[in-house]
Amino acid sequence: MAISEIEVASSSEATTHHDNNQAANVIDVFSAAAYGDLDKLRKFFEVDGVSLSSPDGNGYYALQWAALNNFSDIAQYIIEHGGDVNASDNIQQTALHWAAVRGSIVVADVLLHNGAQVEAADVNGYRAVHVAAQYGQTAFLNHIVARYHADYDAPDNGGRSPLHWAAYKGYADTIRLLLFRDASQGRQDKEGCTPLHWAALRGNVEACTVLVHAGKKQELMVKDKAGFTPFQLASDKGHRPVALFLVTAAVGLWGWTALSLAFVSLIMLYKCSSKDPGYIKTSGDLGGDGDTEDPLLNVDLNNSTVWMGNWSQLCPTCKIIRPVRSKHCHACNRCVEQFDHHCPWISNCVGKRNKKDFFIFITVATLTSFLAAVVAVQRIWTGIPEVPIQETWIHHVAVRHPGVVVFLVLDIVIFVAATTLTISQASQIARNITTNELANAIRYNYLRSPNGRFRNPYNHGCRKNCTDFLIHGYTNDDEIAWPPRQLVAR
Repeated sequence: MAISEIEVASSSEATTHHDNNQAANVIDVFSAAAYGDLDKLRKFFEVDGVSLSSPDGNGYYALQWAALNNFSDIAQYIIEHGGDVNASDNIQQTALHWAAVRGSIVVADVLLHNGAQVEAADVNGYRAVHVAAQYGQTAFLNHIVARYHADYDAPDNGGRSPLHWAAYKGYADTIRLLLFRDASQGRQDKEGCTPLHWAALRGNVEACTVLVHAGKKQELMVKDKAGFTPFQLASDKGHRPVALFLVTAAVGLWGWTALSLAFVSLIMLYKCSSKDPGYIKTSGDLGGDGDTEDPLLNVDLNNSTVWMGNWSQLCPTCKIIRPVRSKHCHACNRCVEQFDHHCPWISNCVGKRNKKDFFIFITVATLTSFLAAVVAVQRIWTGIPEVPIQETWIHHVAVRHPGVVVFLVLDIVIFVAATTLTISQASQIARNITTNELANAIRYNYLRSPNGRFRNPYNHGCRKNCTDFLIHGYTNDDEIAWPPRQLVAR
C-alpha cells in the first residue's frame, strides 16, 4: 500500500523557547507573547512602538505564540491593539490552529469571540478540528464543536476527517468523542482508506478496538484503492496484535452468521421432520370401508390419469393405485407421492410436499458447517502466537486446543456429507428426477424410451425444472415432455 505517514503541519518552532532564564529570553513582542509577559509586551508596543500585527522572520505572529500557550490576557491585548485574529503564517495557519495544538480553550474563546474563522484551513486543508484531533486535544475539539459549531467531519485536502487523524495517532478518547457525535466511520479518503485502515496501519490496538466495537462489521472488509483491508495492512506492517484482533472481529461476524444459519437449520429440520411428505390417502383415510370397496373397480384402467399400465403401481400394503412416481416407504409404512428417499437426518420421508423444505435445510446446514469450520480454524490460528521448536505444529494444536480440534473434525464430516447431499439434490432438481428413480431406473419402464434407453419424460429442461421447484416446491407430473413407454405401447 503506497501510503506514507503524513506529518502534522503545525508550528514545531512554537516549542523551541525554554522556560529557564525567561527574562533573558524575552527580547521582543514574540517572545513576550510566548512567555506571557504582559508588562514587557506593553513596553515593546507602547514605549518602543513595535507593531503587534506584523510577523517575525519566520512568518509567525505574536498572537499565534500567545494562542499556543493559552495566554488569554496577552491574546486579548494583542487583538485590542491591532492584531488580526485571522492572520495566517506561511502555511496559512491562524492563531486558532496554534491554540488547537495544546488545547488552549480560553484563548480559543477570545479568538472566536473576536471574529476568528472556526473553519479556516491551512495549505493542507487542516482546520482547527483536524489539528485538535492530530494532537489528541479532545476537550478543545468538543468545545469548538459544541459552542461554535465547528464541522467535526470536514475532510482535509487528502479527504481525511478528524476521525482519520485521531485513529492514525491512536487517541482513543478523541475517537470516542467523534463517534459519539456521529462522525462518519465509513468515510474513505483519497487513498480509499477508512479511519480503521489508518489505525491498523499504525498498530493502534485501542483505536482499532473502539472503531470496531462502535462500527459495522462490514467495515472490516472495506478495501482501499490498493486492495488492502485493515487486517491486511496490519499484517503487512507487522502489527500482529492488531491483525489478530481484526481477524477475530471479522470472524466474529461469520460466527454470528453461523449461529443465525444454525437457528434457521433447526427450524427447517423441525419443519421437514413434522411435515407430511406427500402421503397418498387410502380408502380408510377417506372414510370408506375397505371390505366393501374394491379400488380396482373404482378406476377406469383404460381412461385414468393415475393408471399408467404398470402393475407395480398397485400397493399391496396400502391397497391403492398410486401415481407412477410414488413408492411405498417401509419405514413410514405409507405410500409417498414423488418419493425421493427416507432420510434418517429428519426421521421422515422426502417427497412432493417437503422436498423444497429439505433442500433449504441441507443448503443452510452446508453453509453453517462451513462457517463453523472457518471460525474453528481461526480460533486455532490466533491461539498459537509461537510454536516451540521442540514440538510439531500438530502436537501443539492438539495439546492447546483439543476441544476445538475434535469439533473441527466432526464439523468437517458433517460439511462433507451435507455438501455431497446438497450437490446431488440440486442436480436432481435440475433434471426433475428423484433419488429413488436414479437408484432404480432399470426397474421403471416409464424411464425408458421405446428403444430401451434411459429417458426421463418429466424433464422439461433445467430452467423450467428449477423454476417450478422454486415456485411450487414440486413439478406437475401431468405435464410430460413425451409419453412414457407404456402410453406409447398403447
